[in-house]
Amino acid sequence: MFHQPHHIDFLLPEWLESYSNTYKPSASLEERMRFVIGAARKNVEEGSGGPFAAAVFESGTGRLVSLGVNLVLTQKSSILHAEMVAIALAQKQLDAYDLGSPGMSAHELVTSTEPCAMCFGAIPWSGIRHLVTGAFSEDARAIGFDEGPKPENWIEEFEARGIRVTTGVERDAARDVLQLYARTGGHIYNSRKG
Repeated sequence: MFHQPHHIDFLLPEWLESYSNTYKPSASLEERMRFVIGAARKNVEEGSGGPFAAAVFESGTGRLVSLGVNLVLTQKSSILHAEMVAIALAQKQLDAYDLGSPGMSAHELVTSTEPCAMCFGAIPWSGIRHLVTGAFSEDARAIGFDEGPKPENWIEEFEARGIRVTTGVERDAARDVLQLYARTGGHIYNSRKG
C-alpha cells in the first residue's frame, strides 16, 4: 500500500534561536553580513549543517526577520539551502508568500555565499528587493561545491526584475568559513554531472 507523508517539516539547530538574539538591528550591510557569516561558522563548528547561512532583514530598519542555515545533510533534504530556509521562515513569520507585497516593508536577503542555481530561481519568487552576498560562487566551487547552471549574467537578470544586488561584502570572512569546512572534512555534496 502506498503511503506518502501528510506534511513536510524540518528542525532548526538548537543554537540558532539564541544566536539570533545576539543580533542588534544595524543599518550597516557589513554588520548584517558579519552576523550571517557568524551563523555559517557556527553551523560548521556545531556540525549542524553546511558552511552557508542567510538572513532576511527589513531593508530600511535592519530588523532581523529570519535566519537560516544550510540543513541539507542533517535534515536529508536537498532543498534546505540557507537561502531557502531563511526565505521560508520569513514567509512563515510574516504570513505572506510575497515578501514584496504592496504595503509591506522592503526586504533584503543577506547570504554568506552567492546563490546556487536553485536559490537563484527562488529569489525572484520570494519578493526580496535586495540581495547581499559575501563569498563568490567561485569560492564555493574552489572547495568542491557545484553551484549548478546559473546564468553568467545572473546579476543583470535580478536587476532587470527590480532586485538590487550587492556582492563581495565581507568576502574574505565568508570564504574563510568555506575553507574551514573543507579543512575539517565537511562533506561536499553535489548534483550528479554527465
